[in-house]
Amino acid sequence: MLCSLNRDNQSALQYVKNYKPHAEGQQVRILLHGPVGAGKSSFINSVQSVLHGRMYTLALADNTSDCSFTKKYTTYKIQKGGPDSFYPFVFNDIMGLDRNGVPVDDVRLALQGHVKDGYRFNPVSKMSNDDPYFNQCPAANDIVHVLVCVVPADTVHPIKDEMVKKIREIREEASSLGIPQMAILTKIDMTCPEIQGNLKKVYLSRHVKKKMEQFSADVGIPMNCIFPVKNYHDEIDLNSDVDSLILSALKHIITHGDDFINRKNQTDGSV
Repeated sequence: MLCSLNRDNQSALQYVKNYKPHAEGQQVRILLHGPVGAGKSSFINSVQSVLHGRMYTLALADNTSDCSFTKKYTTYKIQKGGPDSFYPFVFNDIMGLDRNGVPVDDVRLALQGHVKDGYRFNPVSKMSNDDPYFNQCPAANDIVHVLVCVVPADTVHPIKDEMVKKIREIREEASSLGIPQMAILTKIDMTCPEIQGNLKKVYLSRHVKKKMEQFSADVGIPMNCIFPVKNYHDEIDLNSDVDSLILSALKHIITHGDDFINRKNQTDGSV
């Protein structure tokens, strides 16, 4: 099992490292959204750590507050090789979707590429068209190519109706734009004692499966588009089992984004 796991890790890692969009200069933009404290920033840091082969902190995360730590619309690039070389995919982290979090209308604008990097979200007021951070003419790289909902397994059931409504509204907008949608179920080790000591059993866990099924029923994301992961947070060294789940999720995120880009290019006649 361990040898197979390591082979899968190497295969997924090689795919990510070799990935290159068909269009020159194109990049896959991945928008992460979800409740406060779900692990959006930690997932970005975990991806960075796996790809660099060491612990790395790119996005600031906070485990002590009930308020959203992310206040601005931020794009995270992951360095590849030299200082001016980056992977052809980027992550966007936004304010949490809670009552005092990011307005759904702002997420809609972000999906369409209208929100510039550095925009500070206002929970009580949506972004206006005359805001200096409003992007009037989004380029192909400005729009979102994959929408990923990040939810914690230890609190996913039950999700408040208000949160479900927001997630569904965002999904509807993404669907109207043809943007693929996925979900990442974090903190799986905190919801199931069995996999706390052995992450290889994650897909055998009834607890995790039940969480995935409930979330799928609540927001409509298919089971095969929900990926359980454990983010790095208190470890000082990498772990192949943690890497395996992160790489599996990342590979599928990239392939979904690449498919969307190719479909859009064909529709627009740009290829």
